[in-house]
Amino acid sequence: MPLNEALLPEFDHEMANTRKTLERVPEDKLSWQPHEKSASLGWLATHLANLPSWTIYTLGQDQLDLDPPGGPKRPPLPEAKSRQELLAMFDKNRSAAREAISQATDSQLLQPWSLLKGGATVLSMPRIAVLRSFVMNHMIHHRGQLTVYLRAHNVPVPALYGPSADEGAF
Repeated sequence: MPLNEALLPEFDHEMANTRKTLERVPEDKLSWQPHEKSASLGWLATHLANLPSWTIYTLGQDQLDLDPPGGPKRPPLPEAKSRQELLAMFDKNRSAAREAISQATDSQLLQPWSLLKGGATVLSMPRIAVLRSFVMNHMIHHRGQLTVYLRAHNVPVPALYGPSADEGAF
């Protein structure tokens, strides 16, 4: 079985769980932060909606420099202003990411990819490992944070890998 075909069922499962969580974001709490050092709910949800786009960077180029020497810094992405905008952003990124994975060859997935900052390599690993760690695992991590934010606002937490305190089935 090609690597992309092995990766897609997990990708689809994690994207469905992420969308289910994003669907519950309370629009009237986007600026809320649980602590002054924490991200706002709106920033966190927007970050989640954009994480699938890292698939395009990973499969479409050999490296990404977050702060290229002598070049412009990547501007921060604007936060979504509504749940509808958030879900549209997520759906667009998820769709493009899935298409990119479905077209990826084993050779491409096994090629190294590097993340740089200011020209210095932060990490370098096979593209398939980047997709697992910096796309899916990264998303799972932040989705977990978002469920805590939801709980703090008494929003029912979705069942993701098993029942939640609010839903008996997943």
